[in-house]
Amino acid sequence: MNLSHTVKAFDELTIYELYDLLKLRSEVFVVEQNCVFLDQDDKDQKCHHLMLYEGEQLVGYSRLVPPGLSYSEMSIGRVVTSPAGRGKGFGRILMDLSIQYCRQILGEGPIRIGAQTYALGFYSSLGFVSDGEVYDEDGIEHIEMLRND
Repeated sequence: MNLSHTVKAFDELTIYELYDLLKLRSEVFVVEQNCVFLDQDDKDQKCHHLMLYEGEQLVGYSRLVPPGLSYSEMSIGRVVTSPAGRGKGFGRILMDLSIQYCRQILGEGPIRIGAQTYALGFYSSLGFVSDGEVYDEDGIEHIEMLRND
């Protein structure tokens, strides 16, 4: 497994990286999950973007969101692995890196996520704890989760 990663502020992304990450987000969140929503929410420009590659192929992505933009706490959002890369542990690698870079770039403090409920066990295994009630976001059940450490 030839894995590499990079994390960049929005204005550091190449047009090819931006295209690839938007394509992956659209492939999974819009097409695969059959969810019609506006992915470009004017938050990307204020975030850092973590890209996980297997060789030259983008297989995972997350958005590191500073405090005050989505929640009062820093956040990890738009977490996605490519359909071709599933079952290889890329999701855990991606989230471990996301947590690490949140701490490095955004500082110490709690991390809040809006998790799809089917992934509750996965995020719990990474130290996130449910915080609130289940809610509907674009037709998909979500729950906020918090990691304090």
